[in-house]
Amino acid sequence: MNQSMLSNTKTIFCLFLFIYHSTYLSAQNTKLSGMDQMKWKKVLPGVWKAEIGELQLDPFNYTNPPKAKAIQNLGEASFPFDAQKTLHHQTPTRIGIRLPLEEEEKIYGLGLEFEGINRRKQVYTLKVDHYGGVKGYTHAPVPFYISSKGYGVLINSPQRVKIHVGVSNRKDSQLPELVDRTTGGNKWAARPLSDAVEASAIGTGMEVYVFAGNTVLEVVQRYNLFCGGGVLPPKWGLGFWHRVHTQSSDQDVYKEIADFEKNDFPLDVIGLEPGWQSFAYPCSYDWDESRFPDPGKFVDALSQKGIKVNLWENPYVAPSSSMYSSIKPYTGSHTVWLGEVPDYTLEAAQKVLLGHHQKKHLDLGVSGYKLDEVDGYDVWLWPDHASFPSGHDAVEVRQLYGLILQHLLQEHLRKQNRRTYNLVRSSYIGASDKSAVIYSDYYQHKPYVTALANSSLTGLLWTPEIRSAKSAEEWIRRFQTVCFSPMMMLNAWYSGTKPWSFPEVTDQVREVIVLRKRLLPYLYTAFHNYQSSGSPPFRAMVLEQGFAEDEKLVGGQLDDITNPYAELQRLEVSDQYMMGPSILVAPIFTGEKSRKVILPKGKWYDFYTGQFVGDGESITVKATLGQIPLFVKDGGIIPMIAEGEDLNSDTPKLEVRHYGTTTASYLLYNDDGVSYDFENGAYSITELVVSRRKGGKLQGKRKLTTAYQGFDYGKIDWKWMSAGK
Repeated sequence: MNQSMLSNTKTIFCLFLFIYHSTYLSAQNTKLSGMDQMKWKKVLPGVWKAEIGELQLDPFNYTNPPKAKAIQNLGEASFPFDAQKTLHHQTPTRIGIRLPLEEEEKIYGLGLEFEGINRRKQVYTLKVDHYGGVKGYTHAPVPFYISSKGYGVLINSPQRVKIHVGVSNRKDSQLPELVDRTTGGNKWAARPLSDAVEASAIGTGMEVYVFAGNTVLEVVQRYNLFCGGGVLPPKWGLGFWHRVHTQSSDQDVYKEIADFEKNDFPLDVIGLEPGWQSFAYPCSYDWDESRFPDPGKFVDALSQKGIKVNLWENPYVAPSSSMYSSIKPYTGSHTVWLGEVPDYTLEAAQKVLLGHHQKKHLDLGVSGYKLDEVDGYDVWLWPDHASFPSGHDAVEVRQLYGLILQHLLQEHLRKQNRRTYNLVRSSYIGASDKSAVIYSDYYQHKPYVTALANSSLTGLLWTPEIRSAKSAEEWIRRFQTVCFSPMMMLNAWYSGTKPWSFPEVTDQVREVIVLRKRLLPYLYTAFHNYQSSGSPPFRAMVLEQGFAEDEKLVGGQLDDITNPYAELQRLEVSDQYMMGPSILVAPIFTGEKSRKVILPKGKWYDFYTGQFVGDGESITVKATLGQIPLFVKDGGIIPMIAEGEDLNSDTPKLEVRHYGTTTASYLLYNDDGVSYDFENGAYSITELVVSRRKGGKLQGKRKLTTAYQGFDYGKIDWKWMSAGK
């Protein structure tokens, strides 16, 4: 080797050592001083973003644009914590972040969870999976958390985020008192209090968003609006759904519909399970000609009765499918149940799926889908080392698979001006504007209610579907819960049950279904508010609190008062929740003779009688078999379809209830219930106003607003539920 070559070799070697030292050794710096400060950029009022590296597969590719004007209407907000204490570090394989956390802060969110509501002092691995009791392994783990201090943080990554919520103590951070376990008694803690939220994910890129607000609810609104707002389902989607046995034929379905009519039960959607297909697990997506010889005639016959058809499917393509040869070039390296796994990040694969579904299903009048098995266990889904033709990482594809399919089908139907309402087994970041409700194989009643409450914190909808029961009491209790949820559904795919399967409570089941149907004007307006302002139609009690007069945010910080989070802590309950702006729902569970209900601040009244029940206190209510406990806040205005009216009429007569003694107003929303014309102004908002006459008696008035476009209900009868009580 000559001198010149030796010199060049030494130069290259020194350069390599320099790169190695600066990249690898610096990444091993074990002190906070070795981390980099995040650089925040304001993107909208109350919304900031920091970028670390570069994302490979961005979840926001499958959401709609932010509702910027609605976010602006929420007003400005200050950055909620010390930006200098927001830190990150990056190694060749992983990105980690550290955000400050005060001692008394409460943390909520992180997606669909079946246990608890306060996430403080826990560790979650946010993996799309069947619920199996592992923290973070759920159908919809969303790396978005909300602080009682009045802000939210979204960690935008297509990878599985591992998050330590006030757990794990860096050696040079603010450490709590060191206690000897053998002599410290109950002062010793297995999980010492930490001064930060720390999170990490494999990959080369991550985005971190901060959402500020004057209330906890406003933080959630801002997040939902940033993700495109909430979904507004078609009206039929808020009716009664019945999923028939998996082996049902068209004749079986006709008989079921006749039985619904005979037993005087409303029916809005029929769901067909795997047996409608010529092959399932994996799927053909083609009709089984022996069970459904004329699917077009079948769908049309149901349509004539006002009943929609929803089809079950999973995403894995059977060799017998008529779309198999077209989709095969765009599938991954591994199969699921020996079916091909399409790479739906590719436009070519999307076109095959949508083209087939349009011709075989949607052109016939099929209304939507139940998207199953997009979340399954590792033993049957593709492994982490699988490869896809797009080059995207297999873990990233799995995390986003359910979100991608929701987005594709919804936007495909949007182009046809058709609203849909679907079921899905997994979801992720930015799902608030998706027209799908999450469901599960898990089947515990009380955790189902917890899931309903938790889902509202991260832009998700959840149905506590009913399938079967061990007793008539459990049957009616589950029906009461599902009738006060985003989707009222009996899923009889394997049980073959009917609403009248327990004759001793058939009348009570019918009554609660009819009550839900009568509440459509109120519930539909709540979903409109979700779509336009980001306020969840069903929501956890912690979103009711906001901050009382002595707990207001001042310049992004809470006043220095004793335990400023006391009221939020009181509302950290997950067995009750709000529906719309005024109704508190407190389900009864099998075997309970009574239950405790936490009332937020203010006066509350019994929904059924109008009687005063309490003022910002805890009450105990006795269990009544035929009723689910419902309570209405003072001044609550509840528009309902009048008793005896056609529940499917476009212009039914309304009964408008007022509770309490406070004057109030309510903006009642209406549109055609099926199309996206509302996005172009084809809707009506009618103001319902309660005021007092000179003698002090309450009076109600309907006032047309500038948004009125002729979508009106019929005559209104006012009902003063609490007058004189």
